[in-house]
Amino acid sequence: MSEDSNQGSENSPDVDEFRSGYVSIIGAPNVGKSTLLNTILGQKLAIVTPKPQTTRNQIRGIVTTDTHQIVFVDTPGLMDPKYRLQSEMVRTAYGAIRDADVVLFVVDVAHRNEKIENTIIERLPKAKNCKNILIFNKVDLVDKPSLLPLFEDFQNKFEFDEMIPISAKTGDGVPLLLDKVRSYLLPGPHYFPEDQLSDLPERFFISETVREKIMLITQREVPYATAVVVEEFEKRLRKNSEEIIYIRAIVYTEKQTQKQIIIGKGGKLIKRVGELARHEIEKFLDSRVFLELYVTVKSDWRRDVRKLKELGGFLD
Repeated sequence: MSEDSNQGSENSPDVDEFRSGYVSIIGAPNVGKSTLLNTILGQKLAIVTPKPQTTRNQIRGIVTTDTHQIVFVDTPGLMDPKYRLQSEMVRTAYGAIRDADVVLFVVDVAHRNEKIENTIIERLPKAKNCKNILIFNKVDLVDKPSLLPLFEDFQNKFEFDEMIPISAKTGDGVPLLLDKVRSYLLPGPHYFPEDQLSDLPERFFISETVREKIMLITQREVPYATAVVVEEFEKRLRKNSEEIIYIRAIVYTEKQTQKQIIIGKGGKLIKRVGELARHEIEKFLDSRVFLELYVTVKSDWRRDVRKLKELGGFLD
């Protein structure tokens, strides 16, 4: 930990002043960024799978109390991009760094990726008005003595304001992390209403839930060549006057063979995807849901600028 690690507490405003700020969570793919966001919020907002590159967009989760409001920004994993979608994911992640008051740089201590870690360090903001916290995640998977060399290694590479070991999965160390983040917040406004969990629309979380189930069930290139768009979302009344939300979503693939895999023999796989997604969407919306899924092909959508815009606004 650097010598000035406590300056945030000394310079922080009076307790009576409301504090707020944006906190960006960055790191290589699959280091636990989305799990950390969900643990902080106390509920699932970002989809999580064992596969890298699950997160494609910035996902903002909002924590509001009587004394502060923190907007946490989950980002796609940083990598060497191989096609246009990945390039936009990397651009999105670095864009979140530029707008942050605090940056949480997450490292998976069980599976290091030093090349990407060093690339990220080169892009970390060095301005005094942005604090950088290094997070050693997944400490539940390693022996504690093995962390000491990591502290020394990163201390020599960058002057972090804090270095904190945590397990986003178990919650170990997360309360300390939140205390440190709060200590760096400056006086600021409510950016969002007190009861708002995120600024993203319901349709986004519905499409992400469907995509998560596809990623969990399918293998190889299929989950990465898949996009989901909610085409219809409306409340309907059944004959018994029961209200139900009707959702029609389109699953896009790049190839006909991928479409056939997702549909499955006799439609079994897409039916399974729909069942898993519907249960989770009903919990999220707190309502009965009728989910209808269709699968179609949009060739090479990951490499085409126009098609990327059509499938979820990956480009500004």
